Amino acid sequence: MFVITNDDGIDAPGIRSLLTAVRQMDLEAIVVAPSSQFSGCGHQVTTTKPIRVERRSNYEYAIAGTPVDCVRIALSQLCPQVEGVLSGINAGGNLGTDVYISGTVAAVREAAMHRIPSIALSNYRQRTCEIDWSIATSLAIRVLEQLLSDSMEPGTYWNVNLPQYSAQSSEPKLIFCPPCTQPLPNTFRLEENCFYYSGEYTERTYDVGADVETCFSGNIAITQLSL
Repeated sequence: MFVITNDDGIDAPGIRSLLTAVRQMDLEAIVVAPSSQFSGCGHQVTTTKPIRVERRSNYEYAIAGTPVDCVRIALSQLCPQVEGVLSGINAGGNLGTDVYISGTVAAVREAAMHRIPSIALSNYRQRTCEIDWSIATSLAIRVLEQLLSDSMEPGTYWNVNLPQYSAQSSEPKLIFCPPCTQPLPNTFRLEENCFYYSGEYTERTYDVGADVETCFSGNIAITQLSL
């Protein structure tokens, strides 16, 4: 049994895309995901207030908590005998140093702490472009078939970024690469004594051959991370 979660919320199209991919692979899965969006929450956990759990169906649980809360509750209460944790598909890239901010990646990092195989999937998108979730599903299947066939070292996890892709694009390659170590743009504008972040994601500096360059060039960036 696989646990599927995300940080965009249980009703997001990306988690439906990932669930479709898993079902097409004839894998058993339950969805344990936040009841609302927690994008950019990192490895935040809830320890000082109750966490409401809503069972929506025999395979869906909406959790009033963070992605890491979802994984913790899934592993300890809902699905103790889990084969793996899959998080995503995030609407937007989680490349390089994004992994320290991302709730999508934090969910699989938590699973890795429990020595459970885990994969985070995100779909990079340019600002004015929409994600074709049917294409994302087919790309996710390619990735999962590759990664689930291999064993993982304890304490490691996969971070996968699908490119902005359309039916007119060249078929993306699966490229195993290191994470980019460059920072996100550190740009702000000042208005009436308040700073507003104005960095452009696509203008970030990146390492040659790392995941940012790989994904921006139209290929699937697959990075192995460790605790």
